Amino acid sequence: MLVNMRTMLVDAKQKKYGVPAANVWNEDSIQTAISTAEKYQSPLILAFYPAMVDILAVGKLAVERAGRAAVPVAVHLDHGQEFADAVKAVRAGFTSIMVDRSTCPFAQNVAEVKEIVSFAHAIDITVEAELGHVGKGAEYEQTKHEGLTDPREALRFVQETKVDCLAVAVGTSHGLYAGKPELQFERLRAIEQAVPVPLVLHGCSGTGDDNLKQAIGLGITKLNLYTDLDQAGYAALTQFLVPGKSSNMMEIESVMLSGYGEKLGHYMQLFGSVKRA
Repeated sequence: MLVNMRTMLVDAKQKKYGVPAANVWNEDSIQTAISTAEKYQSPLILAFYPAMVDILAVGKLAVERAGRAAVPVAVHLDHGQEFADAVKAVRAGFTSIMVDRSTCPFAQNVAEVKEIVSFAHAIDITVEAELGHVGKGAEYEQTKHEGLTDPREALRFVQETKVDCLAVAVGTSHGLYAGKPELQFERLRAIEQAVPVPLVLHGCSGTGDDNLKQAIGLGITKLNLYTDLDQAGYAALTQFLVPGKSSNMMEIESVMLSGYGEKLGHYMQLFGSVKRA
């Protein structure tokens, strides 16, 4: 069933579990993610990154598939950096939008997020924003102490913007890490104590199961995943392709998506979202 992400994350916050936000890009990845959620009876967030997909065409397909799913599914715009992205997501029927102005000064971030919130809430669409900035894993050793979320600013930001959930920067990074992930759990604890809305963690791939479990215990409710799912699909492919074995493109895609689904299922179990549907 297609649901508003706000309701999903409020339940996760109250019951101390996390919901995976899995990046999808076509019909098969959408179906694999939903089938995995149905297998584990887990809520699911289908995340669309504008640079990867046609939000209108593929997004409408995701909304339709989510509506027929046997578990709660939110369809979410990930890292929407242009106003046009938000408009396309609304037209496609998305139930959630991330307004990413994390590289902007505080006042500009607040103003532009408020603009989206004003119309999104009028049509019952969840809004996520980011305060602080989660950088790139390839630059982790140079940037891991930069752009971290200030707990006092976080409270002010939520109060002024009226966002439904807040993505925070506490030591994670997007993509493959160049170095060992160092999460600042005391900072996360202070943010969770200050901010009333559910918290979001970007850059979960490669962060480590123990780190992610601890983050959920400190208020993280939505965990964004792509690189680990992608890498799991590639690993499944390399195991499948052996010298002398014939195959075809359809079979190869099926094998890769199987690896993607298995890794997503692992995270559903780790996050405690199994049988929460």
